[in-house]
Amino acid sequence: MANKNVLLLIIIFAIFFCIICMIGLHNLTSFPGQNYKSALPPETPEEAFICSELQHHVEVLAVEIGERNFEHYDKLNDAADYIEQTFLKTGLSVKRQAYSIKDKIYYNIEAEKKGLHQPDKIIIVGAHYDSLLGSPGANDNGSGIAGVLSLARAFSTKSPSRTIRFVAFANEEPPFFCTKKMGSYVYAKRCKERKENIIAMLSLETIGYYSDKEKSQHYFPLLGFFYPSQGNFIGFVSNLSSRKLLREVILSFRRHTQFPSEGGAFPGFFPGIFWSDHWGFWKMGYHALMVTDTAFLRYPYYHTAQDTPDKIDYERMSCVIAGLEKVIDNLAGIEEVIEGDIRAESA
Repeated sequence: MANKNVLLLIIIFAIFFCIICMIGLHNLTSFPGQNYKSALPPETPEEAFICSELQHHVEVLAVEIGERNFEHYDKLNDAADYIEQTFLKTGLSVKRQAYSIKDKIYYNIEAEKKGLHQPDKIIIVGAHYDSLLGSPGANDNGSGIAGVLSLARAFSTKSPSRTIRFVAFANEEPPFFCTKKMGSYVYAKRCKERKENIIAMLSLETIGYYSDKEKSQHYFPLLGFFYPSQGNFIGFVSNLSSRKLLREVILSFRRHTQFPSEGGAFPGFFPGIFWSDHWGFWKMGYHALMVTDTAFLRYPYYHTAQDTPDKIDYERMSCVIAGLEKVIDNLAGIEEVIEGDIRAESA
């Protein structure tokens, strides 16, 4: 009888623990705003222009330049030159941040739009421009860089209250991944040393692949209970300390964009959550999040030689970039009244 009582207590405790875990996960995966679930609306002229622009950038990076990393150092520098020249065409203030690894110099490239009223408050929109060894890196991360370049062009004619920086980072991929040699870590560390007030950082990481097929989207254990099985959405993820920023960004995206979106705020050590350029900003104590199509959890060509421009859905990606433009409008104070409403609703 005693053994049965112990077994019953264990079962009750296990059930209770599972319930608590499920409630906790629901809280971490539930975000404000109406998530768009219908068919995508017809492409607007603006989105058509963005679509063409994104495709051009990806094809230059993944085809004309190709594999770009420490083993293909000249190609990595070709990518840096292309990004710099594209930034310069916008008329933004462009700078290079150089740093060395052994006997080679690597560059982060920054384009800045100075804020008119609160220039000391800074928003960073960034992505890495290197590719994995053996891969041309169209989606990972030519898509992210294409998005950053498109957004920089869009904001070149705007007048934000707060400063916006568009930054292309070197060396996100192994062997530098999650080390102090990552370009984004080097950049974030300099921001901290300069006591810069980074109020938000958005990392664009592998944002170009979408599928309406059932079971095209995969998850880490338990998360599949809370998210759709179709990989047709853009994901927003952060650590717990950046959850307020994440809620604000998702609500703004959903209010302005007819495109499916999902979000999650998890402990920073959770698998996949820290795997990009926002990691260095977390290490420096800044609020940051990742915008992603979920990479290897959806994209079958992730980190392979088949990661080529033809795999990317540029039309859907253009919807995401158009939506992110509105999000950055809010963060940068271009739409102060709407931003106030968003802050109140997301609180």
